[in-house]
Amino acid sequence: MFDARLRPLIDKPLIVVARTLSGTGITPNMITGFGFVLGFLGAACLAFKLDYAALVLILASRIMDGLDGAVARHAAPRSRHPGAKTQESDLGGYYDIVSDFLFYSGIILGFAIGRPEHALMAAFLIFCFVGTGSSFLAYAIIAAKQNRNHDRQGKKSFYFLTGITEGSETILVLCLICVFPHWFPQIAAIFGVLCLMTTFGRVLQARRDFG
Repeated sequence: MFDARLRPLIDKPLIVVARTLSGTGITPNMITGFGFVLGFLGAACLAFKLDYAALVLILASRIMDGLDGAVARHAAPRSRHPGAKTQESDLGGYYDIVSDFLFYSGIILGFAIGRPEHALMAAFLIFCFVGTGSSFLAYAIIAAKQNRNHDRQGKKSFYFLTGITEGSETILVLCLICVFPHWFPQIAAIFGVLCLMTTFGRVLQARRDFG
């Protein structure tokens, strides 16, 4: 919901860093992998109830998630395809999407390992994540097939369908879980319902666009 509004603010500092990294040999896929490792460590910290360490790692991971795309757009090409002007690639977009969804569910799994008394609500929240993720990816596949595209949230490897719960809201929720772990059932219930609403809205959108 807030991704499109936050994108211009986030992109400015990321572009500055991306220009600095351009030519250093650091590739977008390296940054994606590093961000994924940071996220995995954040989940491990939650499993050991090191909540504030997890918070720092989560935020660092998401910075890497934004930086990889910025570097891809500004770094010299390494593509095997002739005429490439940047390091943007379909494979890089694939890595980014897969690592994102593993990150989101992994953080919740780490929380549930550390606090098994909340495992049921954690399972509910992961279920809701599957709804938003699958509705997003399914729409992206059909949109690509029909050559639909837009740049409202910045240039991406996939058609990014908007909703109530997007990346910004999800990151905020993960941070709240770290700061207020005792409120996890309430946070999970509220955000899970919002995720289900997003999924339902995307299904309706797909019905209008593809029906």
